[in-house]
Amino acid sequence: MTTLTATTSVLLADDHELLRAGLAGVLDQQGDLQVTGEAGSVADAVAAYDELRPDVVVADLQLRDGTGLDIVRAIRSRSRTTGIIILTMHSGDDQIFAAMEAGASGFVGKDAPAMEVVRAVRHASVSPRSFVCTGLAGAMMRRASGESTRLSEREHQVLVLLADGLGAQQIGSRLYLSESTAKSHIARIYQKLGATNRAQALVTAMRIGLLSSVQPTGV
Repeated sequence: MTTLTATTSVLLADDHELLRAGLAGVLDQQGDLQVTGEAGSVADAVAAYDELRPDVVVADLQLRDGTGLDIVRAIRSRSRTTGIIILTMHSGDDQIFAAMEAGASGFVGKDAPAMEVVRAVRHASVSPRSFVCTGLAGAMMRRASGESTRLSEREHQVLVLLADGLGAQQIGSRLYLSESTAKSHIARIYQKLGATNRAQALVTAMRIGLLSSVQPTGV
């Protein structure tokens, strides 16, 4: 008599087709996992989820029309039992906590071994509301000791103005600061976000939830 094994259906959301193909190959080889859908954007991922209702969604943190956290929040508004894994190249403490707080089931760096993704997917399929991440313990210790990177209120104000397209002189005028003080705040923001320029800082800020979106500048 043949025993049927339940298969976990998986939706992949990543804007790199080759990465999706590689990950699909790894998951489909497992026997108990099956990739039933793919998407390259937040909008397509949410639409595919609504159509396919997979057991687990694996989403990249950075997509062309938003972030994986947008997918997490959209799915969590529909279901508390779907597993959701965030897969990213940017695995700092703030990203880990942002994923956990959004309602993800797990967080895996793209530099992790393939089997770590497989284990995370299996975990998410049975414990979707229990967050798993290999770096979580260290991140929690750093947060408890105050070492986790956080922007001050003033730095966040400067960040928002950077997102609006303002330069150091304009930011200083807006916040009643000298230009040199504004530049110092900008330098500290770059340092805390691990960025070397405005574009990198804004992308990272969006990834970790410090900015919900960056509006086009100009009128």
